[in-house]
Amino acid sequence: MTIGTVILAAGSSSRLGQPKQLLVHEGKTLVRRITDMALALDKGPVTVVLGANRHDIADELEGLPVTLIDNPRHAEGLSSSLKMGLAGLYMTQKKLDGVLVLLTDQPHVSLGLLLNLVETFADGEKGIVASKYGEEGPLGVPALFATKYIEELLALTGDKGARWIIVKHRDDCTEIPFEEGLIDLDSPLDLERFYGRKPE
Repeated sequence: MTIGTVILAAGSSSRLGQPKQLLVHEGKTLVRRITDMALALDKGPVTVVLGANRHDIADELEGLPVTLIDNPRHAEGLSSSLKMGLAGLYMTQKKLDGVLVLLTDQPHVSLGLLLNLVETFADGEKGIVASKYGEEGPLGVPALFATKYIEELLALTGDKGARWIIVKHRDDCTEIPFEEGLIDLDSPLDLERFYGRKPE
């Protein structure tokens, strides 16, 4: 089974005031950490979509066997970066069984979670495997999509991301518990809560 991974790292982090992709957690920047986990899966090509702060973020990934794709239209929303990432995957691998979508600002994502997603997808019961945020929370990424959903992912517009496809096809979705999935690092207050102090 070949799984392509798209890592969305193009955002400008306007609310945060600094590139969230370069925040350090467990000794690594968030973008390097999630990329290392994607590579550790060893299931197929990995594409990282860059936009704002592209050069600094690219430096963090120098030497890694990934495809870096620049999205000059990243300000238009998540959908444009998702499309660029999918294009990057198909430049390197024409035949895929599924696509894994990852963000950089979910610091609690673990390799174990990603392995669980891949193993559940391999069972073949559903076309989507998505993370469930907490007991009563929504579904979202990290999420894995069968290739039959590629056209719908490519048809997204504006700031609509992969979650729209998950919600639309809930009946074809397996849920994987991800209790801390709602914790992301979007604002200075998020950072203070996460680090327990103001980050340096």
